Amino acid sequence: MGIGRFVYTPVLPLMHTQAGLSSSLGASLATANFIGYLAGALLGIAAPAVVRSAVALRGSLAVLVATLACMPVTRDGTAWFVLRLVAGAASALIFVIAVSGMLARLRAHAQHLVGWAFGGVGAGIALSGLLVVVVQTVSGWQAAWWTCAALAAVLAAVAWPLTPPPELSEPAVRAERPRTHRWFLALLTSYTFEGIGYIIAGTFLVAALRQSAGGGLGSGAWIVVGLAALPSCALWTRLAHRWSRPALLLTALTVQAVGIALPALLGGAAAALVSAVLFGATFMGVSTMALSIGTHLQVPRAVALLTAGYSVGQILGPLLAAPLLSHGYHQALLLGSAMVVLSALAAAAVCVRFPHRPGAAAVA
Repeated sequence: MGIGRFVYTPVLPLMHTQAGLSSSLGASLATANFIGYLAGALLGIAAPAVVRSAVALRGSLAVLVATLACMPVTRDGTAWFVLRLVAGAASALIFVIAVSGMLARLRAHAQHLVGWAFGGVGAGIALSGLLVVVVQTVSGWQAAWWTCAALAAVLAAVAWPLTPPPELSEPAVRAERPRTHRWFLALLTSYTFEGIGYIIAGTFLVAALRQSAGGGLGSGAWIVVGLAALPSCALWTRLAHRWSRPALLLTALTVQAVGIALPALLGGAAAALVSAVLFGATFMGVSTMALSIGTHLQVPRAVALLTAGYSVGQILGPLLAAPLLSHGYHQALLLGSAMVVLSALAAAAVCVRFPHRPGAAAVA
């Protein structure tokens, strides 16, 4: 899923220079992926049986690999749009099914395993970014897509035996009806704003760093993002044993806002690398904590609802950033940082009298 969702970011500069991709079409393709992601999340809300379907999981894995392999077959913008749309829907289904299974099965046995499983997205980012860096030295944008599709196929084969979560806890959730909706609304607002800010950085960070610090550093920074993301979820999960998850969510969002703004404010190689580390170390950690908090609040289908809000933010992000791209990418990064600041403010509301024991909150 990390490859299918995020390989577009390091390939984007190659498509600009070699495939004639315009900045406006590049933003549109990013938006197509996020519209598809929203559609997949909404399907998880409307049809809960899909979240527990092994056929849906395996079909989504196969479709995601196919969309990657088909991207270099054409230069038609409409075809690219459709492929990224379908890839987004498949990514969302994989994410919702996998996360629901992790939170249902792993957390009770070994909390850190949940963090490492979330870190798989970071591993996909790092591996695909490294492949693009290697391939672009000997070939072009088409080979970059094909090699990443081959890597995704190998990983899909390894993931094939995964089984979705059983339907166990839903009746108990409905029976208890804890009064946690005001915290969940603040969490949903925070996660939606995070979707806006994170995706602006996730889509344009490499291009911005290539513009200000050189092409090699820009591509390498995306690998750093993935490497920082890989262990970050396990680290944030371990910290949650000592500190409140809402407080950690607020901390991660604050750090991320600084990381996104750094290349626009300072420039240079040092700022680029620090930005990559801070962004990579927080964006999957934010997802880990937000989805865990949503599940803790015992709101039915919390993972799918939060993923849908995140998806709405991802659709809005490139649209809001597009008018700023004619002047380069720095203004877009500042906009992304501002959106994450708004996300942090909403997360601060989650911290206020947070019900660490939802059952007790329901009685109160």
